[in-house]
Amino acid sequence: MGNTEGIEQLLFDLASESRLGILKELSRNSLKMADVARKLDLTATENFRQLQRLSEAKLIQKNPDGEYTLTEYGKLTLHLLPALEVAYRNKEYLNTHNLWRLPDQFVNRIGELTAATLNMDMIDNVNKAARLVGEAEKYVWGMGDRALESIGPIMAKRITSGVKFKFIFHESMLAQYGPALQEVQSVEKRTLNQIPARIFCTEKAAALGLQTMEGRIDFTCFFGSDPVFVSWVKDLFSYYWDKAQRCIP
Repeated sequence: MGNTEGIEQLLFDLASESRLGILKELSRNSLKMADVARKLDLTATENFRQLQRLSEAKLIQKNPDGEYTLTEYGKLTLHLLPALEVAYRNKEYLNTHNLWRLPDQFVNRIGELTAATLNMDMIDNVNKAARLVGEAEKYVWGMGDRALESIGPIMAKRITSGVKFKFIFHESMLAQYGPALQEVQSVEKRTLNQIPARIFCTEKAAALGLQTMEGRIDFTCFFGSDPVFVSWVKDLFSYYWDKAQRCIP
């Protein structure tokens, strides 16, 4: 770990609901002191104290016209906060599931999951995955260490509607499920010898489930239709698709 001298001061500067609120308001618009107080329902004294604290930390600055705005350093700091928000909000899940099986570049982008919702109800998640596939209009990309039997009939209907499918199987699954798919031209198949996550992704929404610390992939999942989250999941699937082995009919 690199030198963290001074980081504790930044974390202390951010350790206030009011100060975080000010930073988020200023990320939208430059504001005068009275406008900041009104939007955050702060007293004049508290507002002045918090603005002064953020100014001394170089996170905000006062312009000649009297409006406060984020500094470039403040913009970058605020941009990096979603990763901490995702970690904090999902700490119980992340303590039992192995995020570190994913490539570093995706761990570094974990803040892009901020708009996704974690659902711990496994039965509900199977149903959600089925709906996700059933609502696809262009494509479905999937990766997993086992098949979801309930999705098979839905998948068959979507194929007849012109939806294109890509699946990454664990290599041990090919003998069981591969023959049934070999004649279906709309399904592209590849295999990996290690499956680190469960993925479902369409042009509309995505689902992500991480491997547990014991090496299983359960049915606890993040779901979302936020474009940033969907893009993150698509990029992760594409990363493994490029590394996967083509299936020969």
